[in-house]
Amino acid sequence: MLRFALPFAIGFALMAGPTQAQQATADYPNHTVKIIVPSTPGGGTDTFARLVGQALSDSLGQTFYIENRGGGGTLIGMEAAARSANDGYTLYVAPSTITLLPLVKKHMPVHLSDFAPVTLASVLPQVLIVHPSVPAKTVQEFIALAKKQPGKLTYGSPGIGTGPQMAMQLLANKAGIDLQHIPYKGVANVLTDLLAGRLTGMMLNATSAIPHIQAGTLRALGVTSAKRLDSLKDVPTVAEQGLPGFEALQWFGVLVPAGTPKPIIDKLQQAIAKGLTTEKVKARLKLEGAEPGGDTPEEFAKFLQEEDTKWTAVAKAAHIVPQ
Repeated sequence: MLRFALPFAIGFALMAGPTQAQQATADYPNHTVKIIVPSTPGGGTDTFARLVGQALSDSLGQTFYIENRGGGGTLIGMEAAARSANDGYTLYVAPSTITLLPLVKKHMPVHLSDFAPVTLASVLPQVLIVHPSVPAKTVQEFIALAKKQPGKLTYGSPGIGTGPQMAMQLLANKAGIDLQHIPYKGVANVLTDLLAGRLTGMMLNATSAIPHIQAGTLRALGVTSAKRLDSLKDVPTVAEQGLPGFEALQWFGVLVPAGTPKPIIDKLQQAIAKGLTTEKVKARLKLEGAEPGGDTPEEFAKFLQEEDTKWTAVAKAAHIVPQ
């Protein structure tokens, strides 16, 4: 269970006195700021972190640089960020897997409670895709096919408890169907088998799915966001197709070590929100199939709680036990 409390997120600023907090805000940032990314350069988290870093540099007139700390299923970067000084000079760009880790890992060196939320930076919907040979062109037809063949339709994911697997399990839960999950070591391996017709389908983030959909090598049945994507306007949402309220997103959020003064957090959030509204950033996010965030720390804290509640229930239904 995610150990993170909204009152803590709102009230931790009381740890610093008003004068100290005001001074810290007035001077911040007066030297370079590090943004820790828990993956290697070039991945999705890295891409969105660099957009955030550029937005902050443009807005606050200081250098925000990326430090890639990949490995350990994001835990190496996460721990490095959590153990950093809580002075606003270390930021952490977290992928949505941060709320899934406690569901699959029994021994966590750090927890979300070791951080304070800044803002939800961007949201990246997933797409339910199938091989063109599958006789289903809509989510409803996919569900009907699964009900006719319980446990026969297969889907791949980069592992138990990952976002794509949990999204597919959520679909199975809501639709009352039985699907066969086949875990792989990475998304690329899943795609190889799906493109070859050895799998029925999978959930894949929009950035990776769109080229295959446009090429006709894979068929899109539905997107997992609450509204349709501009880049896939002809593809209805899963929610539109008989599963109201269905939503399964990949996202990227900005966190800082717990105890960071609230005025600094607010200053960061406002700068990021401003940067995400520029035409250049919006165009880049649209190209990636993503939507800009920018919500308040309190809204982000509430979002994290909702994610925890949703995925804890999904993990329980899928009999996923922390290892």
